[in-house]
Amino acid sequence: VQLQASGGGLVQPGGSLRLSCTVSGFTGYYAIAWFRLAPGKEREWVSCIGGRDNITYYADSVKGRFTISRDNAKNTVYLQMNSLKPEDTAVYYCAADGPKAPFYSGSTASGQYDYWGQGTQVTVSS
Repeated sequence: VQLQASGGGLVQPGGSLRLSCTVSGFTGYYAIAWFRLAPGKEREWVSCIGGRDNITYYADSVKGRFTISRDNAKNTVYLQMNSLKPEDTAVYYCAADGPKAPFYSGSTASGQYDYWGQGTQVTVSS
């Protein structure tokens, strides 16, 4: 199983970015989560999406600004990030938890995830 995260970059406050996480080698249903790690801070869960029913959850810090979605035909999960703030600056990681039941929608606990992507840097600065 491999996860490939991409889409990070430098953006001004108020701007947008879309991160992608492409998954290969997985059989069955799996949930995908995004976490982020900022300098001097602990790893923070950002959002997750289930394997079949696409139930989504968000951290309060990003609710209303970020949207997670998935395209199962492309084995890709997206994180659309709008109204970005300097405090969103971090390395963003996607992680997979599976195989699971179709209705499983993920967890906020990083230890629940067995597979991780390499991370993509997001910098929000003027």
